[in-house]
Amino acid sequence: MATDTSKYKFNHSMLRVKDPQRSVKFYEYLGMSLIQKISQPEAKFDLYFLAYDSPNAISHKAHWSDRQGIIELTHNYGTENDPNYAIANGNAEPHRGFGHVCISVDNIQAACQRIEEAGYKFQKKLSDGRMRHIVFALDPDSYWVEIISNNKAEDTENIRETDPSTYRLNHTMIRVKDHTQSLNFYQDILGMSLLRTNESPSSKFNLYFLGYVPGANNDVNTAPLEGVLELTWNYGTENDAGFKYHDGNSEPQGFGHIAVTVDDLDAACKRFEEKGVRWKKRLTDGRMRNVAFVLDPDGYWVEVVQNMKLKGEE
Repeated sequence: MATDTSKYKFNHSMLRVKDPQRSVKFYEYLGMSLIQKISQPEAKFDLYFLAYDSPNAISHKAHWSDRQGIIELTHNYGTENDPNYAIANGNAEPHRGFGHVCISVDNIQAACQRIEEAGYKFQKKLSDGRMRHIVFALDPDSYWVEIISNNKAEDTENIRETDPSTYRLNHTMIRVKDHTQSLNFYQDILGMSLLRTNESPSSKFNLYFLGYVPGANNDVNTAPLEGVLELTWNYGTENDAGFKYHDGNSEPQGFGHIAVTVDDLDAACKRFEEKGVRWKKRLTDGRMRNVAFVLDPDGYWVEVVQNMKLKGEE
């Protein structure tokens, strides 16, 4: 059987966390629901999968593998009791790489007020700096969580209420060394489309937003979507032979991977092999024969798993 990349989904982003109770509470406060938990006591870790699942959600009641916009929190037993254990959030030198996840909300001022009243911290508030339309909250491990608005910020200044059931897990941002190589990988290899480009020559960086949106032609309003990947390219890194981003899986650890669900796992992996991808784990490696990991041009891990609905096995 052949594989059809138009049926792929940007399913989840994995973050390691120190204390799962605190982290799950934070993301639930942002309106997400725990839709799946996998416990592996013999390996001493648990996985928590959170997503927007209210009746207003894009993927309400969908099987976890047939969704976009999931956060997977990985907890290795005992870290919550280790005072010296800390997560690398991907934004501090010399371990920059992963940047943030992003939530889109209805009324950004009211949403941020609600987060602040709950006692959570911010990397950047609306009133900070020149960019008055975006916010970065901090989760319990100091991962950056960007907050953007589905409505124009100037139109919601006087609105005092916010409805978390309308929120979306909009995108995940990673920094890339060579935008040409990365765009080729995510479009040609993984089958994503370029949805939108934001060029900032005065600040010497570009942002590329990709996702599985049929017929996209680089002019998509991405704010209402889930399952978007943002690639940040800082000019000149592609010409620095010694430059490298931290993939989150070498020490110090933090971000783990992004994951794509596919229509036919065997066929997809065969296609990847034919495309000459670099593998972290083939289907035939190890005991877990239902998951593969390919490496993107910066060494970020991309998990590949079966969409169970498309196999009729949900």
